[in-house]
Amino acid sequence: MAKKKQAAQSGGTPATVALTAAGTAYTVHAYEHDPAAASYGEEAAAALGVTPDRVFKTLVADVDGTLTVAVVPVAGSLDLKALASAVGGKKAVMADPAAAERTTGYVRGGISPLGQRKKLRTVLDASASAHATICISAGRRGLEVELAPGDLAALTSAVLAPIGRA
Repeated sequence: MAKKKQAAQSGGTPATVALTAAGTAYTVHAYEHDPAAASYGEEAAAALGVTPDRVFKTLVADVDGTLTVAVVPVAGSLDLKALASAVGGKKAVMADPAAAERTTGYVRGGISPLGQRKKLRTVLDASASAHATICISAGRRGLEVELAPGDLAALTSAVLAPIGRA
């Protein structure tokens, strides 16, 4: 509770608090979120002036009964079979949105792979390693953090695997 209170008082989110606590270099990018936007990720890419292959969305899936985070470029979609395979599972389906929000502590469209209420196993699409930095949700709509993909993988104990498709 103290971390959330500290994050709220400092204007940060649990994700930025986690990055700061870890001593990780990152840049925060804020933009005016349009609730009518068709895609949160593509809206973020346009607002930040970066290509959609550098902006990654955080999705929560259920792999054989275990919630799992998938981080993939907003320009594509998640390959559920590849996600299941990456974590040694047989079947993956998208998680119930309410369960994803309850477990991570974030709202849909603002789920970050960092600072989650319950740390979930994470898979980062291998395409992230082609970039010096990528952008991910900072924990609320209209707020992104830019960081090195290796730092994201280290902080989330992520497996790198080709789980995205164009």
